[in-house]
Order: sequence, then structure tokens, then C-alpha cells
Amino acid sequence: MARPDKAAAVAELAEQFRSSNAAVLTEYRGLTVAQLKQLRRSLGENAQYAVVKNTLTKIAANEAGINALDDLFAGPTAVAFVTGDPVESAKGLRDFAKDNPNLIIKGGVLDGKALSADEIKKLADLESREVLLAKLAGAMKGKQSQAAALFQALPSKFVRTAEALRAKKAEQGGAE
Repeated sequence: MARPDKAAAVAELAEQFRSSNAAVLTEYRGLTVAQLKQLRRSLGENAQYAVVKNTLTKIAANEAGINALDDLFAGPTAVAFVTGDPVESAKGLRDFAKDNPNLIIKGGVLDGKALSADEIKKLADLESREVLLAKLAGAMKGKQSQAAALFQALPSKFVRTAEALRAKKAEQGGAE
């Protein structure tokens, strides 16, 4: 009687693995319900944090084509499915884990590539996508300003040189 429920749960989890940019596996042993609620809020709007059954989640991950996480499905497991910027969610997990040592980041997957717990912490150290795009735009604008100054300098240098030549010819013409 429970088979259809399990099949539906596996199908739902497999779809979440397929539709998310990243998934981070954590161990939540020792966290209270209130702390889990706080953790869900700290992950941001583009992540869903769900306590899962290891066997069903392992089957769902394999169905979604993710085999690298098989060793991480041990002990009480919860998965953060990230659909937007993974850096924001990684920062939320890292910061929450600093304040609550009972949360252990086991590892995860980003765009189909397996990540260790250390790699997820390095991901959290990156700046957000918006900050990186703003820096890129600033650098590009700076290069455009340099190019504009260079292009403006060439005609003005030509005019100054031509004016100097004209003045020199006028001076030589007047001296003879």
C-alpha cells in the first residue's frame, strides 16, 4: 500500500534534482524545529530545504543522473535544493553552521558536478552573481573610457602637430 507513495516521493525528489542548479546535503542531527525554520529562512528565496529519507533520495538522485552523492546518504539527511544563485544559499548554510555546529555540510552537486564540503565552503566565499556582474561592468566601462580617451587624443595631437608645422612654416617664411 505504501509503494505508490514511495514512487511518488522518488519522482518528486528526482524532479527537484533535475530542476535545481545545485543540491547540498547536510546532516541536521541535534537541531530543533525552530532552528530548522531559521535555517530555511537563511537560505534565501531560491532554495528549498527538505528533510529526506536516504534510500528514496538516493534512488531519486540516481534517476536524475546524479551518482556522485551515493556515499553521502548516511545518517539523518536533509537536502537544500537551489534553483537560483548557489553562492547565496552556500553562504546561508555556512553562516548557519558557524552559529549551530550541529549542522554538518556533507557535500553536494553543482550543475551535475559533485562538490565536497570544503568546495561548498569555498563557493560560499565567492561574491554573489550580482556583485561579480557589477565588477565586470565597471571594468568594461573603465576600458571604454580609456579607449575613448585614446581615440580623442589622436585627433587633438594631430591638430597640435599641424598647428606647430604651420607656425614653423610661417616663422621660416617671415624670416627670409
